[in-house]
Amino acid sequence: MRIVHLADMHLGFRQYYRQTPTGLNQREADIGAAFKKAIDKVIEIEPEMVLVAGDVFHSVRPTNPAILHAYTQFKRMIQELPGVIVVMVAGNHDTPRTSETGCLLDLFRNLGIHVVHGHERRLEFADRGVSVLAIPDGIRPRPAFEPDPESRFNILLMHDEIEGVLGRVGPLAERAADTIPMGQLHPERWDYVALGHYHVYHQVAPNAFYSGATEYASTNVWGEVDDEQRKRIGGKGIIEHDLATGEHTFHVLELARRVMDLPRFSAAGLNPQQLSDAICAAVDRCEGGIDDRIVRLVVTDVPRHLLRDIDHRPIREFKKRALHFLLDARRPVPIRIEASGAPGRRTSLTDTVRSMLHEWQITPGIERKALVDLGLHYLAETERLAPAAMEPAG
Repeated sequence: MRIVHLADMHLGFRQYYRQTPTGLNQREADIGAAFKKAIDKVIEIEPEMVLVAGDVFHSVRPTNPAILHAYTQFKRMIQELPGVIVVMVAGNHDTPRTSETGCLLDLFRNLGIHVVHGHERRLEFADRGVSVLAIPDGIRPRPAFEPDPESRFNILLMHDEIEGVLGRVGPLAERAADTIPMGQLHPERWDYVALGHYHVYHQVAPNAFYSGATEYASTNVWGEVDDEQRKRIGGKGIIEHDLATGEHTFHVLELARRVMDLPRFSAAGLNPQQLSDAICAAVDRCEGGIDDRIVRLVVTDVPRHLLRDIDHRPIREFKKRALHFLLDARRPVPIRIEASGAPGRRTSLTDTVRSMLHEWQITPGIERKALVDLGLHYLAETERLAPAAMEPAG
């Protein structure tokens, strides 16, 4: 019994300002192209069951092109795979906030897809020996995670957060407190647990997986890239799993463009021209170039004046060449001054300012002693004038 598990397509997602020749947001077009490739792969695999673990759309009311594209691709899949069982649960992006608003996923019922939203539902497919407990997002209290003892295979399909997995990437941190403990999930009772909501392919237990998103469809793509690099995952894709043998394959999709995080470096000790040259060199070393890609370059220890004085012309050119180029210049970490001397003695403000100015990175050509003396002079003047400024007007 072979199944395919996919989730978090986020059709209709828009990002950045570039448009296609037809006027569609370029990232929305990329998301749609990735979904088509996912369906192509499903058709190639020819599974007996397809599990869709939520967030088909990016919003409750997506764009008309997104709706049409989703319906067309699911219809194509059903036509190419006669007899395939498709079970779909609603994710948080698919779920209306009020009961009066209908769920758009009901549209797919016309194709014979089993759509579950609003409450959990157990689906029995006796001819295949499969029972699916489908739990959409937001069901509280959560139902008991109990398999059907009469069924040969039991599948748990849900869009939710498992303890210890989420909370590191963007808005997921807001919901990280409301997670499912592994002891409550009991993955060992199930033949397969298909999860949605976390956008990076991730194994929770030997038989429990997040398939991840089919494209980079969040406001913090860099968090996803960081997680993928840390876990050595090749990108976005879908899961193929055999319930009988346990054979498991993660199929990576070839996306329209790469999302690249260039090797970061520190600007400590550099002058504006040296920093400009280092930025250009980092971009030049990018394998395959940055054209039409989504690129970030993190540079640490960049004081505000240094960033202001660099040559911004190459950066403007990088922004034109890439779909999106982000120079993430991060200011130096403030130096903490530890108290010294007798116990209980606090470092004075004058000592703190003097120490910071001695450590501060300055533009070449400026005399440090003169900078320190000037800073202490302004501090003394501020302290001298402060009492007068606090006096009420007569």
